[in-house]
Amino acid sequence: MVIKMRLDKYLSECTGKTRSQVKALVKKGLVTVDGVPAKSPDMKIDETSSAVTMDGKTLSYEKYVYYMLNKPEGYVSATNDNLHKTVIDLLSGENTRDLFPVGRLDIDTVGLLLITNDGALSHDLLSPAKHVAKTYEAILDGIVTDEDITMFKTGVDIGEEKLCKPAKVVDVDENKGHSRVYITITEGKFHQIKRMANAIGMDVLFLKRLSMGSLVLDPALSPGEYRRLTEDELNSLRSK
Repeated sequence: MVIKMRLDKYLSECTGKTRSQVKALVKKGLVTVDGVPAKSPDMKIDETSSAVTMDGKTLSYEKYVYYMLNKPEGYVSATNDNLHKTVIDLLSGENTRDLFPVGRLDIDTVGLLLITNDGALSHDLLSPAKHVAKTYEAILDGIVTDEDITMFKTGVDIGEEKLCKPAKVVDVDENKGHSRVYITITEGKFHQIKRMANAIGMDVLFLKRLSMGSLVLDPALSPGEYRRLTEDELNSLRSK
């Protein structure tokens, strides 16, 4: 059985307008369904096959949307905030209703962030039971030693009941007393990378997320830029 959608709900989800706004447009005769002016905002349509226009523009319904964002500094990973701009604010011109960031990056952390309205995929990517790997580039204010790397591999004590799960540290590059490292973790504890660095007596000077599962930050995206996921990227994420 095909479950049809109310026209006003369809219009609202496609455009981001409120139900009151789209009802007013229907009343003015600015909405058509299959070439015929819609008579009522509560009429039922098939969102997958009905041809709907609003004010002369053809609408297309998508149940879920997926954006890759290169998060810049100064934005919080939230849907709204009273003090700071949010990552949702960066999706200018898009219908951002129901969108949310998958996980959180600190306000001073940059890099890969997935934004979607797909709760099931978000749960799979964030679930501790899934052990989804996340790789970060970090600059630490000290020299990372072999002993430090071994500690990361065996589990760092960050003051919680259990040690962190083993983390992978590669490509240590020393310069002027600092270390640039690439760290892969499979957890998402609060400030985890920063707390792990503190555990070996260092602070994080710069932190950038490069990947999450199979999703890798597109190098063509400048800070603050975003794009939709490709079908290959989405299918790869779903297959994990």
